[in-house]
Amino acid sequence: MRMRIRSAAAVVVGASALSALALPAVQAAPAAPADDVQGDTQLSNVIVNDGKSIVVGASGKAASVTVKLTASDPNGISDAGGILYHGTDVNHNDWGVTLPSCGQHLVTTYTCSFTLKSTANRHFGVSKNSQAGTWKMWAYAIGADGDYRFRDPAKTFKVLRATKLTANAAPEPVKKGKTITVTGTLTLANWESHKDIGYGGQSVALQFRKAGTTNYVNVKGIKSSTTGSLKTTVTASADGYYRFTYAGSATAATVSATGDYIDVR
Repeated sequence: MRMRIRSAAAVVVGASALSALALPAVQAAPAAPADDVQGDTQLSNVIVNDGKSIVVGASGKAASVTVKLTASDPNGISDAGGILYHGTDVNHNDWGVTLPSCGQHLVTTYTCSFTLKSTANRHFGVSKNSQAGTWKMWAYAIGADGDYRFRDPAKTFKVLRATKLTANAAPEPVKKGKTITVTGTLTLANWESHKDIGYGGQSVALQFRKAGTTNYVNVKGIKSSTTGSLKTTVTASADGYYRFTYAGSATAATVSATGDYIDVR
């Protein structure tokens, strides 16, 4: 059993040494059930990105991702951390991002906070478009007495491709009862080419906010062309703002264009 503890500790050290994009697959953690545990070490309150989806632009790097977890042991905490990964489990994945070590803390309960920034060596990044969707976190806590707890998954979360959306309403000004044409473009981050590309065949809603009000209401639904372009017409009725909005999907983020004002006379 002591050998197993030393092996588990070696795994943690090896995993912590990886950079955010060092390897196409993280193979550092032991094959384990949901909880591989010895002794009374506890692991709780795992939070990834404040519970929100991680939206990644064409650069393949997220601006900032925060992770928190609470480790507990009556004898104090030797270390805690984890790996964010895309795959069936931490040993069967196609990409992984390793958190830095939480370090030693001689208190019975400690909340570890990790921040991954695009401007730092250790950041949250992706390499292929197929890595969008559901991700998981393998987490560990090790007590100062050698007890430990490994959990896979400790948390599931979404990593989404960023979207962008524009809207332009014309002509302006326009006479009441005349036709307004609203155009725009929906684009999607491509993590492989590092460019924003036209996002075709997507359902998009045209919305209107009357001047002096705060809420947008749906006017009609349309689909983006194969190149991501949008075009539709409405009848001018009142001053206000037109915009397109996209509800997102399992792999793409939601987005709304900035409203374009129309002066109706």
